[in-house]
Amino acid sequence: MRFDLERPSQSATSHRVAVLLINLGTPDAPTPRAVRRYLAQFLSDPRVVEIPAVIWQVILRLLILPFRGRTSAKKYAAVWMPEGSPLRVHTEKQVEALRHLLHLNDYQVIVDYAMRYGTPGIPAMLKQVKLSGAERVLLMPMYPQYSSSTTATAFDEAFVALRRMRNQPEVRTVRHYCDHPAYIAALAAQVRHYWQTHGHPDFANGDKLVLSFHGVPKRTLDLGDPYHEQCQQTGALLMNALHLSPVECRITFQSRFGRAEWLQPYTAPTLRELGQAGVRRADVFCPGFTADCLETIEEIGLEVRDEFLHAGGKEFHRIPCVNASSPWIAALGEIVAQHLQGWPVIQPASAQGAAVAQA
Repeated sequence: MRFDLERPSQSATSHRVAVLLINLGTPDAPTPRAVRRYLAQFLSDPRVVEIPAVIWQVILRLLILPFRGRTSAKKYAAVWMPEGSPLRVHTEKQVEALRHLLHLNDYQVIVDYAMRYGTPGIPAMLKQVKLSGAERVLLMPMYPQYSSSTTATAFDEAFVALRRMRNQPEVRTVRHYCDHPAYIAALAAQVRHYWQTHGHPDFANGDKLVLSFHGVPKRTLDLGDPYHEQCQQTGALLMNALHLSPVECRITFQSRFGRAEWLQPYTAPTLRELGQAGVRRADVFCPGFTADCLETIEEIGLEVRDEFLHAGGKEFHRIPCVNASSPWIAALGEIVAQHLQGWPVIQPASAQGAAVAQA
């Protein structure tokens, strides 16, 4: 194997620590060509689609990409922001806010982000932080619940990149934080803030809060993936924080793809059933998404909304993800600080008593 040529920048400070936030990814533009390129990378990941590559690539290239590229491009165009893809825009704001918070507390660290699919890729960003002098890197997936198809594949990509490095940095990984008190508190704060601004559901008269998590094939649960259990754990803790019962709050799974059975109950059919049952108002919140994206804005805010209203519901509310809200950035800072313990991240003059501020 030929290792990458590494020449650190002359201005780089040695012994630095980097925090790399990792999210799923997004097309570079809301065009069929860019979306096809993104989907080809995403759907070719053997952790995402567990079908033999020889068979799957024929199906993907001939039947899926030519058609889904066009339809998905229209959906991306409907949610595209002036600054770019919603996921990228919110992720960049999270990086900026986390960097500011850590520096306020004397943490001398590099903070940046990478996408598992699309740009900026994980290998490129690992190379970049190394060139900036980072000898230690914390990989922080923006997936609160662990899944093989999200968290594990992000780590796979990082380890493949490390395999090509002659002088590897020390690496730590954050596996999950589905039950972290600060994360749960940030979720509850987001829901309460929305209700304070847009009115509170009347749970006594049958209004519902639906917690929609991204779905995965049921087969992964049977094979030992802890994702379903961790989603249920997050949902139960959030219900408890909001003082809601399972009658008032439902846990569902969205974004089903293909014909195989996925984790149930499915989000869209659940909202349709609620509308048919006479539920007047339904609020949907996506705790597993730390940044708004196509799946939350378009799928929930448009498609699922229409399912509910056409079935007889009267009022639908999509509660935004935590994005760069102060409670979430404080929670993110707390989680990161806990995983940085023992690394030289604080200026000596400020080391005593320094801690990440709570919002």
